[in-house]
Amino acid sequence: MASAPSSKISKILSFPSRAKQFLREVRAELKRVTWPTKKEVVGTTIVVIIMVAFFSIYLYIWDVIFAWIIEGIRRAVGG
Repeated sequence: MASAPSSKISKILSFPSRAKQFLREVRAELKRVTWPTKKEVVGTTIVVIIMVAFFSIYLYIWDVIFAWIIEGIRRAVGG
């Protein structure tokens, strides 16, 4: 039990060096990343915007259809 407080203290005291090492490793890893070109980013952004617009319209149409059906049922039941 006596070693537990000293191990916690040593962990706390070693934090700055561990943080430095972590940041060095992050920097090295980010240098290995293959970043997309501006052309690729613009192209995929346009595709995403088009798909969002398409699915928004698609879901809106289904929403209108179901609202029309539910309204018809509600009227038929007399509610």
